[in-house]
Amino acid sequence: MSSENTESSSTDRNVMSGNAASAAASAHHQNTGSNWERQVLTDLVTGNLKEQRVARRWKVGLRLGWLCFWVVVMWQVLAHNQTSSTISSPHTAMVNIKGEIADGADANAESVVASMRAAMEDTGSQALILLINSPGGSPVQAGIISDEIVRLKELHQKPIYAVVEESCASAAYYIAASTDKIYVNKASIVGSIGVLMDGFGFTGLMDKLGVERRLMTAGENKGFLDPFSPQTEAQRKHAQSMLNHIHSQFIAVVKQGRGDRLKETPDMFSGLFWTGQQAVELGLADDFGSIDQVARDVVKAQELVDYSRHDNVAERLVKRFGAAIGEGAWKAMRSTAVIR
Repeated sequence: MSSENTESSSTDRNVMSGNAASAAASAHHQNTGSNWERQVLTDLVTGNLKEQRVARRWKVGLRLGWLCFWVVVMWQVLAHNQTSSTISSPHTAMVNIKGEIADGADANAESVVASMRAAMEDTGSQALILLINSPGGSPVQAGIISDEIVRLKELHQKPIYAVVEESCASAAYYIAASTDKIYVNKASIVGSIGVLMDGFGFTGLMDKLGVERRLMTAGENKGFLDPFSPQTEAQRKHAQSMLNHIHSQFIAVVKQGRGDRLKETPDMFSGLFWTGQQAVELGLADDFGSIDQVARDVVKAQELVDYSRHDNVAERLVKRFGAAIGEGAWKAMRSTAVIR
């Protein structure tokens, strides 16, 4: 009996030990699984926080970079456009007019006028020389510059001279005619006092190809410069009348600027151009001379100071950025309207 109880007690203890071991193993397994899940979640949260931190740093860095960039750009633009208010030593001021005279070109009215104003306002400048090498361009841009020459001469009581290098034709001569004197080289090209409007007409070619032009307008003359539509005699006369009117304005500026020095001939305002030597003989120019010679012998101030405005890198970036915005706005407007 005692032996049976001992064996039973031993069996119960073994069973209890087994149960305890099983429970401990189960608890260990559960703890291990819980720790693994917690570690994974911790790693995910930590990684996400790191990514957000890096992205935030990049965003702040980019914003600071753009801010610094635009600060430098605006500083360059303002510094470039600022004119000196200090009194300089006596000198001859110079402004370049080179290439086509047109809005958007280097020789545009805005830049040339600003340069002339800065030159004439400098108390050290004894006179202003416009160094011209241009085949012409826009009569509007030339007219703005010409009017400003007249105004600046009267305001500052300083002479303005034109010195011609290779050519001074059409709109370039429109500008030169308003100066006090014009100096040329014997072989310079001078004149071309006329106005033109050019284009192409493709109506005959379209008839041969069997292509029909479908142009709808509100106003019978809205499309009269369309190269794919025939031009009526009334439209041609209207265009010619406009050209004649601008031509008469050109002639008036030349006569007013040159005065009695002009030896008028039947061909003078026909659009022909002449050499510098012929121009002097006709009174279209005054004398021969280079810019150094005029500064030394006429102005009596040999030192030359160039006041010509040239867009720096910052201004080019600003203009391109503005042009891109303007083009986007124009495309948006065009997408919602067909009137033009």
